[in-house]
Amino acid sequence: MSGPVVECVPNFSEGTDARRVKAIVAAMRVEGVHLLDWSMDADHNRSVVTIAGEPAAVVEAAVRAAGKAVELIDLTRQQGSHPRIGAADVIPFVPISGIKLEQCVLLARQAGLEVWRRFGVPVFFYAAAAARPDRANLEEVRRGQFEGLRDAVRKETSRRPDLGGPGLHPTGGACAVGARRFLVEYNINFDSTDVAMVRAIARELRAAAGGLKGVKAMGILAHGQAQLSLNITDFQVTPVSQVFRKVCELALRHKTAPVQGEVIGLIPEAACERDSEWMRQLTGFDAQTKILERRLESPLPWPSEE
Repeated sequence: MSGPVVECVPNFSEGTDARRVKAIVAAMRVEGVHLLDWSMDADHNRSVVTIAGEPAAVVEAAVRAAGKAVELIDLTRQQGSHPRIGAADVIPFVPISGIKLEQCVLLARQAGLEVWRRFGVPVFFYAAAAARPDRANLEEVRRGQFEGLRDAVRKETSRRPDLGGPGLHPTGGACAVGARRFLVEYNINFDSTDVAMVRAIARELRAAAGGLKGVKAMGILAHGQAQLSLNITDFQVTPVSQVFRKVCELALRHKTAPVQGEVIGLIPEAACERDSEWMRQLTGFDAQTKILERRLESPLPWPSEE
């Protein structure tokens, strides 16, 4: 790819219906945009898509996907273990090459404005694109999830969207649009069904609770196993291997241990630690398809909208 390249990693609140997810992905097909990865998870009831390309084209693709998600996903009939506030739940823009984070903030603002204008979906800006300091943290924006936020925006002016509102879209909720640097989405499964155990580990890991810097964590039951779901927002400050060692240390206190892991979406080459135990435990990890730089050289074909 020549010229500035931006990545966008939208998350949608649908992980059980492949036809709907394919339709959302297909809606992102815009000249100058490449499909790098997409996956869906039934337990989280969530799909994650990665696209990259020319900045203006990527913005257009993301906006179209948000519209298709609102058309196909009804949050009043949807639930899952992952927190969410919208059909198109989060749309982050990430600089890859020839573009800075500050420019991605402008892209996020443009995308948010179009999502509101075209589809009537209120928008919250988060991370580097946050319009208010208290919205830099996505967890704060999503506090109460769709159901709680739906009531809060009517009662509390401090919870109202940055664009649109004050009420949420009746079935599509709201959309959190932001700009950030690369993060690693990493899930760890245990040979246990003890959700209380992984939630206790998550509490000790979280940066917000005095744990590891740049680490967000939650414990859930997924695929019949206790799962630790992690977002590592600065892998250069806190490498994944350091997170894994701490997880093993905390798990030992509960007389358990990690048995397998998975990376959601793509991972930058710089985050890979080839000889590390955490990478040896990864299931379904193929460097050719899961490492960002390699996928940029060989994008996926676009699915057809059925």
